[in-house]
Amino acid sequence: MNGPIRTVATFVALLMCALLANLTWISVVRTDSLNEDGRNRRVRDAEFSRNRGTILVGNTPIAQSVERSGRFPYVRSYAEPELWSSVTGWYSYDYARSGLEQSYNQQLAGTSSSQAASRIVDILSGRQGRGANLSTTLNPAAQAAAVRALGNQRGAVVAMDYTTGEIKALVSTPTYDPNRLATVDLPAEREAWSELLNAPDEPLKNRATREVYPPGSTFKLVTAAAALEDGMVPSTEVDSPASLRLPNSSRSMGNSTNCGGERVTLEQAMKTSCNTAFGTIGLDLGAEKMIEMAEKFGFNKEQTIDISAATSRFPTELDEAQTALTAIGQYDVAASPLQIAQVAAAIANDGEMMKPYLVSTVTNRDLTVLSSQSPESLGNPISKATAQHLKDMMVATVQDGTGRPAQIDGVVVGGKTGTAQTAPDRPPYAWFVGYAEDPNVAVVAFVEDADVERDDISGGRLAAPIFKAVVEALR
Repeated sequence: MNGPIRTVATFVALLMCALLANLTWISVVRTDSLNEDGRNRRVRDAEFSRNRGTILVGNTPIAQSVERSGRFPYVRSYAEPELWSSVTGWYSYDYARSGLEQSYNQQLAGTSSSQAASRIVDILSGRQGRGANLSTTLNPAAQAAAVRALGNQRGAVVAMDYTTGEIKALVSTPTYDPNRLATVDLPAEREAWSELLNAPDEPLKNRATREVYPPGSTFKLVTAAAALEDGMVPSTEVDSPASLRLPNSSRSMGNSTNCGGERVTLEQAMKTSCNTAFGTIGLDLGAEKMIEMAEKFGFNKEQTIDISAATSRFPTELDEAQTALTAIGQYDVAASPLQIAQVAAAIANDGEMMKPYLVSTVTNRDLTVLSSQSPESLGNPISKATAQHLKDMMVATVQDGTGRPAQIDGVVVGGKTGTAQTAPDRPPYAWFVGYAEDPNVAVVAFVEDADVERDDISGGRLAAPIFKAVVEALR
């Protein structure tokens, strides 16, 4: 064989090897991602023709496939759609999926690897395949109470059993009707999508898990935790001037409440939500300890819940002025309502943070359990002693501080208010996060926009009553 022919043969052989390698890569590694790609019309047609599994709250279906005639033999149907849309998400031919419909898509569609044996049996028997069912941890009374309490406000509620991590309510408002996106009338589906996508109140956003916001004074729980772990106790006194000059800056930090003096205890600072006291604590602790405590509580880490969730942020490069601002939940601190609920849950659970989850079991058509979730610890961001001090201060805040509107007769309640400044041209965010004993639940209530006068916005006034309504629904 002469040289030119050998060169061509070698080149062709290399091309064949590259082709085989690419085919192997596509077949072995990229199969799932290509099948999940919304642009894959063949897969989409096949999936939309399946008898998709049911999503359950207790024994009640909140999402199921209904048989019909026509191009697609089934259509997705949502019961009480605006009550559960924050959890189920939508299932659409043109616009894919969200919520549990997305995170458990393979199980619901019957295409997961754990359902391979069932698919083979269905093929051999000539039986129509069916997806798996999801049993959730949600409480319908708590979910309904959260939706009612939020009303027309843009906001969110997350309620979780702090001893197990089970989510009892997860609401983002305004809600929407996912039936409009599940329709097989594709022109109507596209019209609904355009309307929802361009709505000024952005109903397709999941504010409970997928969005992050300045947490304001609710973050003072994290700052207080860092101070207690560093050796302070609730009776330790800290400076609380009327105005705190930020180091190396022309700006000062002020108070929106009466702290009770120029020097107050840590407990008093928590009860009154004293900005300058917590700014002073942040300066004393320093950036490194603040970052460490925030990350112990889950900031800057990917969320572990079984639904799409954003990562909460705490800045990792801070000067002194920025450290003081982060200590009161401002500057570049950003948290999802789910994240703030987890902070309160860990405190209430004696310092142990449990993994939050929405789906307890995934069951096949024959009721065999394909997978299940049980309580799982994510670790202990704080000691039991620190958690007890924080609980005592949170209870004092509700009994005789800014959290009074969250009081419930006969129930031990601890909490923390938050009013987060954003931009001069928009109103502050209102927060309340707290816990109750019997029921053992941690709840965060967040109001993004209440459509009230700026001076009337506060976490205690707007968000605490929402917290109270959800806890009372769980009793």
